[in-house]
Amino acid sequence: MIESYSFGVIVIDGKRYTSDVIVLPERVISGWWRKEGHRLAVEDLKEVLEVEPKPEVLVVGTGYSGLLRVPREVEQHLKREGIELVAQPTREACETFNRLLSQGKRVAAALHLTC
Repeated sequence: MIESYSFGVIVIDGKRYTSDVIVLPERVISGWWRKEGHRLAVEDLKEVLEVEPKPEVLVVGTGYSGLLRVPREVEQHLKREGIELVAQPTREACETFNRLLSQGKRVAAALHLTC
């Protein structure tokens, strides 16, 4: 469960992170970095795509101000993998992640904490 988020800082299950994260059912991957910074690529989601069972939903936090872009090809690739994409500014994405988790969905998140 995501406990709090503010610009550059997120608290997940009692642990504080200050770099971008991928949240999977069994673990949090800190220091998530993208090939092109503010443009998401399929390869940036390797850990999400390799987890079994695959998530039903991937919530992408596009940053405090929403600067991270999710190209159509990423959305289409996730759809082919059977994963629904929700892309929102990170504050909203955290709320969506928690709501889906509480509904029993298999959900993962890729969260950009700044910008």
